[in-house]
Amino acid sequence: MHFETEVIKLRNHLKNQTSPYLLQHSKHPVDWYPWCDEAFARAKEEDKPVFLSIGYSTCHWCHVMAHESFEDQEVAKELNQNFISIKVDREERPDIDSIYMEACVLFTGSGGWPASVFLTPEQKPFYAGAYFPKYGAYGRIGFLDLLRAVKMRWEGDRANLLQSAQALTGQLQQVQGAAAPQLSWQHLSLQAARWFKGNFDEANGGFGDAPKFPMAHNLMFLMEYYLVNRDRRALEMAEKTLMQMYRGGIFDHIGGGFSRYSTDKYFLVPHFEKMLYDNALLLMAYTQAYSITGKEVYREVVRKTAQYIQREMSHPEGGFYSAQDADSQGVEGRHYVFACEELTSLLGETAGKKFNEYFHITKAGNFEGKSIPNRLGDGIEESAWHAGEGDYSHTEPERLLPKVYAYRKQRCQLFLDDKILTSWNGLMIGAFARMYRVFGQEGYLRQATAAYRFLNGQQKEEGALFVSWRKGVCQGRGFLEDYAFYAFGLIELYSAALDPKYLTQAQIYCRKAQELFADQERGGFYLCGEGNEKLIATPKETYDGAIPSGNSVMAYNLVKLWQITGKECWREQAAKQLDFLSAYAAQYPSGQSFSLLAALLYQNPPEHIVGVLKEERDLKKLQKLYGRDADIVVLWEENQEYERINNRATLYICRDDSCRPPVNL
Repeated sequence: MHFETEVIKLRNHLKNQTSPYLLQHSKHPVDWYPWCDEAFARAKEEDKPVFLSIGYSTCHWCHVMAHESFEDQEVAKELNQNFISIKVDREERPDIDSIYMEACVLFTGSGGWPASVFLTPEQKPFYAGAYFPKYGAYGRIGFLDLLRAVKMRWEGDRANLLQSAQALTGQLQQVQGAAAPQLSWQHLSLQAARWFKGNFDEANGGFGDAPKFPMAHNLMFLMEYYLVNRDRRALEMAEKTLMQMYRGGIFDHIGGGFSRYSTDKYFLVPHFEKMLYDNALLLMAYTQAYSITGKEVYREVVRKTAQYIQREMSHPEGGFYSAQDADSQGVEGRHYVFACEELTSLLGETAGKKFNEYFHITKAGNFEGKSIPNRLGDGIEESAWHAGEGDYSHTEPERLLPKVYAYRKQRCQLFLDDKILTSWNGLMIGAFARMYRVFGQEGYLRQATAAYRFLNGQQKEEGALFVSWRKGVCQGRGFLEDYAFYAFGLIELYSAALDPKYLTQAQIYCRKAQELFADQERGGFYLCGEGNEKLIATPKETYDGAIPSGNSVMAYNLVKLWQITGKECWREQAAKQLDFLSAYAAQYPSGQSFSLLAALLYQNPPEHIVGVLKEERDLKKLQKLYGRDADIVVLWEENQEYERINNRATLYICRDDSCRPPVNL
């Protein structure tokens, strides 16, 4: 009893953090530290191992482990007496997450969150896993038993533990260098396309079996591959997957936006958390699908997803929040599911019945006795979608969505991770900019420029980016993905607005990335650089997983800067970066889809247009006629190379090293 009183009075070291994830743990009986020198100094002084827990605020299994173990007095006693405990938000510290997630993969063959890692006071890992229940079951060790086993080995077999830690640290410290490229990018693209064809789920879309992640950049590659090679199958696979994701429960039919992944092969039952980066990449993919096919269904998905971002994920002054939780009132998916009688009571018997039929809300349910709204299994309006008519959005169930959305919103609330991450905001700025180029809606451009102004207004020194912002406080010096993704957003914003300041800033951040993160000897870019904390290893990430790697996005940026500006320095850097990435693409081509996109763009540049304009209306006309696909440079003054013909706005159009005679706009 004395111990329980002692634990309740204990205040851990997270209360002054800004991360919503760390604050969720600030009242635990566990004596948590953030990642800091003080924690490791105490571990050395008290001769204790470190328990490192990495997660994020909207992670369902992080919540489960927190409730089962970190809120538990018995577990807290074990941790507080025998370990120094550190809690890390993976979204604020991708460097820590990258290193110790790799350790987890080396130990177990897979990764996931929460990551549970045991370290020496010198930060070297000697054991790692993911979620552990409090008590063991079905062959899985319980967390309490694990803590006691680690304590016994630390006290009785430390030499072997330290040897294991040293060996693992050596593996983590192996520096990735660029092998000589063995295969051409054309061949690597062909290999990737073959892999996708061989693993395509004909019935349900997507690739492989459950769980299925959206991986929008894979679909973007397939659509670009179709445009370059006229491989109809590549487009068919992308379209089938995009349609199944939209029809399934992974898309929120009531409020818009996509969940992180599907737990089944049908895209029906999602893992209900919504991440900003997924929605940014999916907005780009559906926009690309509309640009290629003209099918109205893709415009509708973009409209609904953009509406979700604007009303639930946007800061009033610009900038985009990070994520929404999977759980409501401690229950996964509660916010999103319905019982039949709920909706007939809300909408009336007749309208409610139609609504339930339209969204497959049944008495039996499809998720723990209730129903996730979906459109799977029906062919309704398929002909209208293919004809581009789009009148399906005016059916009675669709018109009732605002009422159902308002009811759902007041029924139970979702936790919002309201930190603003520079990297993910760069992706969303890029998405809204692309949407403006394709759909021409001014609201999309306003959303992108508002986010740019917000982020730009927080900068304390020119060319230096922060990791995250929350409630007026900027956290952390930027990592590679902050520079790469934000430069990507700026390049897309320039292509949409044709305002040279965005292009100028994109070049500044790409040069800064070269300065801070480039490996001048071996090629490629490190995740962290001169301004970041020195850890036991320096990761160099190349795999395009749930989110593209910073190296892949940098390749894309360098290619675009060369093609827009025509500067040889950017071409040389783009070629060097693609050479570096080709060695990794050769090992696993389908895991390098964003690199493949960059290579396809490098080899198949769009039209390049220089417009010598006179009036503001010339700019609008140029955007309308050519803004969707071409790289455009706008000049307001004539020079020796580019002059106005007939004293009117004049275009100089080039493609594949061949230029047409100048024409008036």
